[in-house]
Amino acid sequence: RILRENVLCSMATIARGDRAHINTAYFCYSPAMELYFLSDGSSLHCRNIERNPSMAITIFRSTQTWGRPDRGLQLFGACHPARGIQVSNAERLYGTRFPAYLRYTMSVRGEDRRTGNQLRSYQFYRFVPREVKILDEREFGGGVFIVASLKARKGSR
Repeated sequence: RILRENVLCSMATIARGDRAHINTAYFCYSPAMELYFLSDGSSLHCRNIERNPSMAITIFRSTQTWGRPDRGLQLFGACHPARGIQVSNAERLYGTRFPAYLRYTMSVRGEDRRTGNQLRSYQFYRFVPREVKILDEREFGGGVFIVASLKARKGSR
């Protein structure tokens, strides 16, 4: 439910000198709990991923009110550029979640075409979490975090 209700994530990577870096991206996800995002391979967070695939992601609704039941996810795992069938899966999932992405990438006219060209110059990245921390105060009570290790599925790492 938390994944379905939110389209943005914050992702932390490790920059040179073991310095923290954070970025925000639109994401989609698979039933196997793989998260995909589209990004410019020359951006700092993508260069960080190339050097060190360790990543943490948070997903939450930013309009939550302090003192009311909150909900969000913290995910810890590894990220790599999507390859082969992963790219096809990412395109399908991303296009389903963000129909404008398909409109732009399939467009042959004007500004939509230019936007599509820019989007096609980016690449998909695939994040596979190994651990998840769930906060759902309405479901589990105030301040209760549920921590779970995620088992790797065949071909998922």
